[in-house]
Amino acid sequence: MKIGIAVLGAGRWGVNLIRNFLNHPNSQVLAVVDPNRDSLVAVQKQFNLDASVILAADWSQVQALPGLEAVAIATPASTHYTLAAAALQQGYHVLAEKPLALNLTEAIELCQLAEKQQRQLFVDHTYLFHPAVDRGQRIIQQHQLGKLRYGYAQRTHFEPVRHDVDALWDLAVHDIAIFNTWLQQTPILVRATGTVFPKEEVRWKSSDVRLNKEERINKEAATKIENQFAPSLLTVNPAEGLADLVLVTLTYPDGFQAFIHLCWLNPDKQRRLTVVGSLGTLIFDEMSPETPLIVQRGTSDCGGEQNNSFQSAIAPQPLSLRHREVLNLESAEPLQRVCDRFLNCVQTNTPCPTSSGCASVELIRILSTLSKSLELGGQPLIPF
Repeated sequence: MKIGIAVLGAGRWGVNLIRNFLNHPNSQVLAVVDPNRDSLVAVQKQFNLDASVILAADWSQVQALPGLEAVAIATPASTHYTLAAAALQQGYHVLAEKPLALNLTEAIELCQLAEKQQRQLFVDHTYLFHPAVDRGQRIIQQHQLGKLRYGYAQRTHFEPVRHDVDALWDLAVHDIAIFNTWLQQTPILVRATGTVFPKEEVRWKSSDVRLNKEERINKEAATKIENQFAPSLLTVNPAEGLADLVLVTLTYPDGFQAFIHLCWLNPDKQRRLTVVGSLGTLIFDEMSPETPLIVQRGTSDCGGEQNNSFQSAIAPQPLSLRHREVLNLESAEPLQRVCDRFLNCVQTNTPCPTSSGCASVELIRILSTLSKSLELGGQPLIPF
């Protein structure tokens, strides 16, 4: 028996969901909803949809559709909570694009509603279903990189610029989810700084960097940041607008730190995440389709990790790269795996540990705290 699905949103990501659900043997697309008539016409033409597939401008037009069991939401982030809540209240399973909601309270409410209705709430954290992330997790958990030093990620492109969320909420969740999965930890301290560019003139201005730390935070906090973190000169008051550039620092329980660069006004598109260890470095570069996952074997410990002499402490510790290994990965589309897992969760009515609503709440907790740090000019905060 195929699962009847309505896809809400026929934009860039909605089209990918439609394609995957049309091609899956266990699903049947019953309706596509989008307020833009041109988008509906384009979808009908692209997939040569059967006349039985309803094309609607409003979700209310298909809420009582016979045979409908699940709803996939690929609409602007600001609409996720309202649409997901309505679908769950109607008794439908829900697949929602990230982020699940724009504040922690709403995300928790959706989880509670799904539990009350005994329906599955599944969040599309696509990268957690990427073969490179699966392989990278095994490498790290098998300690192949030695003692982990730090990590960094770049997630940038030139547009689209969102109008309902900033670059932090639009982009950061992917890299945070990957770091958390690879490390099997969640951050205990986070901080974020950022800036807003004038949209009619996308370039740096001196006013963006002329900032005084003492004007933003007290002396004690400033000293702590100087000693423990990598401070940025860029900060912004969110009242000035949605941040286009955000720099994030995540500190984990074992002392590991991850630094994330997020921007939707960069001329070059980057999707790169790196973890550096004492015995090697793991690099996940989505923009290198032929070599997306690489391990640089080598050691950054001059004389070994046990060499604690004064000379070794002050001398340069070069990374001796002895071998570059391109890792073979399973050929699979991450979103196809997302859709397959969601359908399986619906069939068995059991949650997915990595992409359930409850799992997504923890990511929203981190994002919410980072937003608060952004408001406070980059003050380090404990996720609340």
